[in-house]
Amino acid sequence: MYFSYFSLLLCLCLTLFLSSTLSAQNAPSSESPAVPISVPETTSSTEESPSLGFVEIILAGGWVGAVILLLSIGMVALFIEHTFRIRAAAISPPGLAESVQQHLLQGQIQEAEQQCFAQPSFLGSVLKAGIDEVDCGWASVEKAMEDVSQEEAARLYRRAEYLSVIGNIAPMLGLLGTVIGMVMAFKEVADTQGAARAADLANGIYLALVTTVEGLVVAIPAMAGFAVIRNRIDELVAEASHAALAVFTPLRKNRRARTGRTQANAPTQESV
Repeated sequence: MYFSYFSLLLCLCLTLFLSSTLSAQNAPSSESPAVPISVPETTSSTEESPSLGFVEIILAGGWVGAVILLLSIGMVALFIEHTFRIRAAAISPPGLAESVQQHLLQGQIQEAEQQCFAQPSFLGSVLKAGIDEVDCGWASVEKAMEDVSQEEAARLYRRAEYLSVIGNIAPMLGLLGTVIGMVMAFKEVADTQGAARAADLANGIYLALVTTVEGLVVAIPAMAGFAVIRNRIDELVAEASHAALAVFTPLRKNRRARTGRTQANAPTQESV
């Protein structure tokens, strides 16, 4: 939908620009050719016109360009922050799963909880939820870890969603700047009663094109960065969830073995 708006507005810009250029080229033919043309002056003026730099192009977008610039700064800051936060060592601290498993096998429940508190992380929160339900059976442990895993994953996704928001807002702001530029160009046509030249329409068309480019330049890397971070979160969350289940697997096997021995001894006790 955004691209259809962009293509329509760009077609209007080109149509307006070409019509004004053709009218400007046809205008001197009706006048007397007695006016001398100074070639050296035109060449000197073209030589003196400075080329626009990167900062000048950004400032040409007006307040819309300034907002898009702020969004680009926020996008870079969010991407750097997520790059450092969403790491394997931050989601699943090395050695935590093995330490908690050893404490649980030895029956040291409090020591296992202290290990989770000492290393706050996604894996630590999931293991802590399973430890709290360890006396209620495997079904309760699995359900508690699944619930906490979903909550922690949603928290990670919520922080990454800001990149998606920036990726959606930036092209809309570019579209807003495009509309403003078109309004300025058509206002110039209305003020001159259709006699506007290409130079008179250049400011509005330039604003329309600059803001469109700025919005797309911010939106494309923002959406790409969001996709990379989202896939990274999925990968690390799956690995941490698997590691948390592996911690309680020996306890499950031991409990099954004790249950089997109890059931095997029950008939002998009844016979006695």
